[in-house]
Amino acid sequence: MSNITATMVKDLRDKTGAGMMDCKSALAETNGDMEQAIDWLRKKGLSKAAKKAGRVAAEGLIGVAAGKGTGALVEVNAETDFVARNDQFKDFVKSAAQLGLEADGDVEKLLAKNMGGATVDATLKELVAKIGENMSVRRATALAVNPGVVANYVHNAAGPELGKIGVLVALKSTADEGKLMALGKQIAMHVAAANPLALTAAHLSKDVVERERAVQADIARQSGKPENVIEKMMEGRMRKFYEESVLMNQVFVIDGETTIAKVIEKASKDLGAPVEIEAFVRYQVGEGIEKVTSDFADEVKAMAGN
Repeated sequence: MSNITATMVKDLRDKTGAGMMDCKSALAETNGDMEQAIDWLRKKGLSKAAKKAGRVAAEGLIGVAAGKGTGALVEVNAETDFVARNDQFKDFVKSAAQLGLEADGDVEKLLAKNMGGATVDATLKELVAKIGENMSVRRATALAVNPGVVANYVHNAAGPELGKIGVLVALKSTADEGKLMALGKQIAMHVAAANPLALTAAHLSKDVVERERAVQADIARQSGKPENVIEKMMEGRMRKFYEESVLMNQVFVIDGETTIAKVIEKASKDLGAPVEIEAFVRYQVGEGIEKVTSDFADEVKAMAGN
């Protein structure tokens, strides 16, 4: 059996919101496999985070930039939120996002771009030396559409075009750009809140769908009902999964009743031209990263029963 450490237990607890001893049991049952442990907790009804990829732990900011039919997101990480509030750090992120447009969202190209007489990479290293804390340009992306607009939105704003969550939404249409941008911003706000996994069911990863189906089948079988009944139950469970996970199937958070597909359909009529969501991107600071902490004394004591 794999050695189950306090760190592993804490990581699983952070990812799922389940109790510490439940997390320890899940890891023990799955030989320390984190993904299997998450599924084990879900099947037991103990996980509070069905879709959560990982607790947001790393600090930093998301910078957004907009151009004619284009938009870019750049995530720059720092060790502490204190640095993320630093004006020099903010200026760097904002400038990096603008350069992200020119680099087409390619991190390597971005790091080689000129920023104030030096490369972005060299400028960041100077900032690290000056502030005394490790930082990195973690990722970048860009969207472009023609004809149409790329709307953006930042949540938990730390300044203009800076925040903890950044979203781009590309709307393809020949409709009035001002009206398209207003619609795109509302959809971007929805994406920030609802965190869809994909644009349509067809865009979902096959592995994600199969994993969800396996988990839901296991939960359904716990009812003890015959397989033909379970198959019907599965149709409803997977339909709910798509409604929660797919952008076009989600209920618009702004009105609480219309699906995004219907919102786009209505916009096409109101604006006098077909409107299509071509793509969206959502960044949240530190998603999928766990901050290393050195003191797990409380977890160790609790696990030992002290």
